[in-house]
Amino acid sequence: MATKKSIKAADKPSGRAKRRSRRSAYTKAQIEEIFRRFSLQRPEPKGELAHTNPFTLVVAVALSAQATDVGVNRATTDLFAIADTPEKMLSLGEEGVGRHIRTIGLWRNKAKNVIALSQKLIDDFGGVVPQTREELVTLPGVGRKTANVVLSMTFGQKTLAVDTHILRLANRLKLAPGKTPDAVEQNLLAIIPDHYLYHAHHWLILHGRYVCKARKPDCEACIIADLCKADEKTTDSAAPLVEIADQKIG
Repeated sequence: MATKKSIKAADKPSGRAKRRSRRSAYTKAQIEEIFRRFSLQRPEPKGELAHTNPFTLVVAVALSAQATDVGVNRATTDLFAIADTPEKMLSLGEEGVGRHIRTIGLWRNKAKNVIALSQKLIDDFGGVVPQTREELVTLPGVGRKTANVVLSMTFGQKTLAVDTHILRLANRLKLAPGKTPDAVEQNLLAIIPDHYLYHAHHWLILHGRYVCKARKPDCEACIIADLCKADEKTTDSAAPLVEIADQKIG
């Protein structure tokens, strides 16, 4: 069984630590340890949205707003089988896309956006998904979060997309408090060690989805319970790292 590294909080941070505490309740050493444990638990975390190429990833992430990954995957299985390029998607039209995604919330508006973004990709980018955030957010239905996911998963850039899970964790754990996704994103980018940044997005999402759940956190299964500064916890003991790492989660 792995030995847990013990990290003790300083009694009263001063100077540079005081400035850091305004955006996080954790010391630099504690943050390092939190993400070290996440890296042991899930060495190569993967996104759960099914896709076959950069274009289908853009569409899948855009469709995932106010919908579950499972629901999106169910709806896009047949859609992506026949329309995995902007040109093929455009040929379906709004009605054709809509028939495939009716089970997803706000499907009419999303079908409209999928057709519009497909047209824009063809008109402005030669049918190729752009590799900058500034260009991605010009696509209909694509905001900063979607752009960050695409930049990370498709192009390997160190970005951090803040969804509802990460927004909740950042505030509940007092890791990087912020009132808006943009504020939390900037605060997390300021504290997460660079060598953990590439996978941080997925670690936080999966931790929020399967362990630190919205309604009732599963603190018994949490590998950072002894470091966690959340106001409400059911345990202060971290789950054994080896046992958690061996679990099949999802």
